[in-house]
Amino acid sequence: MSEIELENDSSKPWETKITEINKDEIRIHGYRLDELMGERSFSDMVFLMLKGELPTEREGRMLDTMLVSCIDHGVTPPSALAALTSASTGAPYNGALAAGILTINEHHGGAIENAMRMLMELQVILDNSKDSVRDFSAAVKNLVSQYKEQKRKLPGFGHRIHKNDPRTAKLLDFADELGLGDTWVRLLTGLKDGIQKSTGENIPINVDGAVGALLLVLEIAPELANSFFIMARVPGLVAHIHEEKTIQRPMRRIDPVNHIYTGKGKRSL
Repeated sequence: MSEIELENDSSKPWETKITEINKDEIRIHGYRLDELMGERSFSDMVFLMLKGELPTEREGRMLDTMLVSCIDHGVTPPSALAALTSASTGAPYNGALAAGILTINEHHGGAIENAMRMLMELQVILDNSKDSVRDFSAAVKNLVSQYKEQKRKLPGFGHRIHKNDPRTAKLLDFADELGLGDTWVRLLTGLKDGIQKSTGENIPINVDGAVGALLLVLEIAPELANSFFIMARVPGLVAHIHEEKTIQRPMRRIDPVNHIYTGKGKRSL
């Protein structure tokens, strides 16, 4: 048998380090699934699946809060509109959900990864600088100029609806409360101040920027950012699809602006 044939030999087992299945036993990264059930939250399991280790209590609480922050943003985002349009044509739940998920790309959800990479780039500049304050200010100024020339928005900053995104404030305050508000969060807030000094504009940190900084705090890889956003947004999309199928007429023209909320009134915990 040739070397190429040996490499392609289908009888040779391929490797996975995530889940082990044996008779009457399921183990995820070594832990029995039935022992995790009732003891660990769904967000803890997300952490375990992505990182191979269970989170500490504060890491688990932070991740859970991040997932909640991204669960839904109404019917106007592209993912919701695509899912509703697909459901309106008679697509099954999985088809409509897939249509919504497929719209989550560079310009919808992708700002999380882009913000992470921008923060990582700035951190490298600081690590290699002799005068971190001066070099940081220069880096921010160059960054703003570069994005302006390319007619690109700074990822993680600004929002089409919110001037002060309530999710951002909650995430960053909760990170401080849990003792996770240093390093990347400090870099993010420092960048906001630097942008204001450079441009004269008070551009708010949005939820993508906050989630991006906190994913870095939790040491979750940037390339998983869009997948994280999808995991968080799926319940919201399913709810909108179900509503579309149960109360709306088929093949309707869906106006992304002309809609009103008719649900329950304001409630408090």
